[in-house]
Amino acid sequence: MTGNAPAVSVSGTYLTFQVASEEYGIEILKVREIIGMLPITPVPGSPAVMQGVVNLRGKVIPVLSMRTRFGLPPGEPHPHNVVIVVDGGDGTQIGLAVDRVREVAKFSEVDTEPPPSYGLNIDASMVAALGKSQNRIRILLDLAKVLAAI
Repeated sequence: MTGNAPAVSVSGTYLTFQVASEEYGIEILKVREIIGMLPITPVPGSPAVMQGVVNLRGKVIPVLSMRTRFGLPPGEPHPHNVVIVVDGGDGTQIGLAVDRVREVAKFSEVDTEPPPSYGLNIDASMVAALGKSQNRIRILLDLAKVLAAI
C-alpha cells in the first residue's frame, strides 16, 4: 500500500477469530456456518494454502489454512480449531481453518482505521481496516482478497 491510499470506511458486524496470536474478523453476512474439524482429505497438486477437502453433509468443501495464507507456520491441533464455512461467491462454499472463533463484534466507522502501509505481518491488501474495541485491535479482512489468488 502507498501513503496515498484512500481512507477506508468500514462498519458492520464481524465474526472474529484467532490465528496464532492475532485476532481477525470477517463480515458475518459472508459466514454460512462454523463446524468442528472434520477429517480433511488432501488433494494432490493443490496450492499449499489448501489443506484439502471435507465432506459436509454430502457436499465437498475445500478447506484453506489461514495460517498458511498468512505465511505462518502450522500450529498444533487443538480442540478449539474450527472451520468457518464462508460464501466464496457463485454459490460456492469454502472452509477457512482457524485456531479458534472469538466472538461476534460490531464496528462503527469511528471504531475502524485504514491499515498502516507497513508493519503488518500479513499481506496488507487483504486488510479492509483495523477495528478497535475493548482495548484490542482486530484485523478486519476483505474476504474476496483473502480468497483471491488461490
